[in-house]
Amino acid sequence: MTEFKPLVFSGVQPTGNLHLGNYLGAIRKFVALQENNDCIYCVVDMHALTAQLVHEDMATQIRSITAAFLAAGIDPEKHIVFNQSQVPQHAELAWIFNCVARIGWMNRMTQFKDKAGKDREQASLGLYAYPSLMAADILVYRATHVPVGDDQKQHLELARDIAMKFNMDFHDKIVPTGLGIDIKVGEEPVHAYFPMVEPLIDGPAPRVMSLKDGTKKMSKSDPSDLSRINLMDDQDAIAKKIRKAKTDPDALPSEVDGLKGRPEADNLVGIFAALADKSKAEVLSEFGGQQFSVFKPALIDLAIEVLAPITTEMRRLMEDPGHIDAVLRDGSARARVRAEKTMNEVRDIIGFVR
Repeated sequence: MTEFKPLVFSGVQPTGNLHLGNYLGAIRKFVALQENNDCIYCVVDMHALTAQLVHEDMATQIRSITAAFLAAGIDPEKHIVFNQSQVPQHAELAWIFNCVARIGWMNRMTQFKDKAGKDREQASLGLYAYPSLMAADILVYRATHVPVGDDQKQHLELARDIAMKFNMDFHDKIVPTGLGIDIKVGEEPVHAYFPMVEPLIDGPAPRVMSLKDGTKKMSKSDPSDLSRINLMDDQDAIAKKIRKAKTDPDALPSEVDGLKGRPEADNLVGIFAALADKSKAEVLSEFGGQQFSVFKPALIDLAIEVLAPITTEMRRLMEDPGHIDAVLRDGSARARVRAEKTMNEVRDIIGFVR
């Protein structure tokens, strides 16, 4: 059976400072995935409008995310790095997907409920419909895999639902074009134009929690800067934040089960494990029985060792915005070629005259 050509796609919003959670949960995975995959990495600047319409520093934020990609080791020549707004096919396919998706599907999206809060009537239509744009981001390249955190799995399921409904609704139009690929959905063969995208979720720290509250995810929007380690923090700031990170009075356990009910301890051990490319069990075999007064200095040294080269390179790149813009223009031009091929085929399948 023919298969879709493997392709990895992911994007990061240019809102707020990138932090350790973004690096461990996403960007470092992007770097690893590029070794054996065809990858497209996007600064999803149109998505940023759902959180806040007017941005004083949108261009700076876009360049900062791009600088982080490059500083972490993503190769923009072998792969594609671009910003979403330069490829209008994303928005075009998102409108088609708005017409494919069902209101009931969108009503189930828990992130909208969380972000809109109690006054949902005042939330923007963009915030409500943005999972449809996310599906278009992925499927305009017919990507097969997306590295996602736990909080995005529901949106990826929606992308699969949209792809399947499009495939089923236009089945009789896809077959004559010869553009589709036979895939199996359960026991049923389906001639599909869009793939059933798969999530890539792995690693010892898929969710990095706040340094001030181990029950909450590390976030750009947290009002306390002490809750996160920003990728642009200098060594003194990193040391200060880890020293001030919330802990409990007990020593570290020797077994992973001993972290249950200790969210802050679990978070710091998970961060150490991720930075060191070890398991939590390996970290506890080294530090079990030790107090945080011993563990935190070791974590500070490790965090600085891993992050300092990235921070230095990010700052160097940000001093040359022309270079960053050239990377984005080149990536966007290459992305548009791929996206327009998909859209031409979609227009033919739908029956638009072109």
